[in-house]
Amino acid sequence: MATQRNEHATTERVLITGASSGIGLHLAHRFAAHGHPVCLVAPDATELEAVATDIRKAHGVDVMPVAADLEKKEAFAELDTVTRLAGWSIDILVNNAGHGFRGRYAEVPLSTHLSVLRLNVEAAMRATSCFLPRMVKNRRGRVLNTASIAGFEPGPGMAVYHASKAFILSWSEALATELEGSGVTVTALCPGPTDTDFFPKGDLQQSFAFQKANLMDPEDVAHAGYDAVMAGERVVVPGAANKALVFSRRFMSEHLQSRMNEKMYEDVDEAHRQRGERESAPKG
Repeated sequence: MATQRNEHATTERVLITGASSGIGLHLAHRFAAHGHPVCLVAPDATELEAVATDIRKAHGVDVMPVAADLEKKEAFAELDTVTRLAGWSIDILVNNAGHGFRGRYAEVPLSTHLSVLRLNVEAAMRATSCFLPRMVKNRRGRVLNTASIAGFEPGPGMAVYHASKAFILSWSEALATELEGSGVTVTALCPGPTDTDFFPKGDLQQSFAFQKANLMDPEDVAHAGYDAVMAGERVVVPGAANKALVFSRRFMSEHLQSRMNEKMYEDVDEAHRQRGERESAPKG
């Protein structure tokens, strides 16, 4: 049976990085549900094709999956070529790909820190440099950058991750000002702890944030992000609790914020220590 076309179909094409899971996956469904053709970017080709098939069936829109490792700068020339050859002018760019980990800076290899910066910061910059000039030329376009409430405060033990999100937040707000009157808007999406694979991949399941916090549904985060970027808002913090947390930080010193975040994740350090002792203990 042929897939039924979406009655709300629009010509605004969307490119979403980190689109195969978590917030990115739900953003892809949200845009597709509103009739947007979507270009999905993620590293795993098999997983990505399955997602593309689901979205086509669910929403009846054109879907173009592109498997790419965004930590490699060559990936962006490929994205540009693939979209151009397909006749896709990207009207909405969603820079969502990212990752993080727990560990004190001096105890983690530099290569690991740089990996976070390549995906969280450099990839967003390269994708934006690839598609933003054409948006400005066409005098229409939207950019949605996934930052985090982590971008509002320092994070001992996750120093590079917090710094990367602070960059995305500040950069997004600066671009939004630069682009006033151009027909192009930039929005920073700043979710709090969200029920995605971020915590397992970052080895953070033992953290206070994972065990005690009220994790948001990634679908709700995606809805907030979609509504904000389509309204041209500069910054959106989904969830009342997250909004309250960000507001309360205005009245705290950065030192106090740092100590609070260090305390929040101390359970992870203890879990790592205990696991190391178990693994090194004599067997038998």
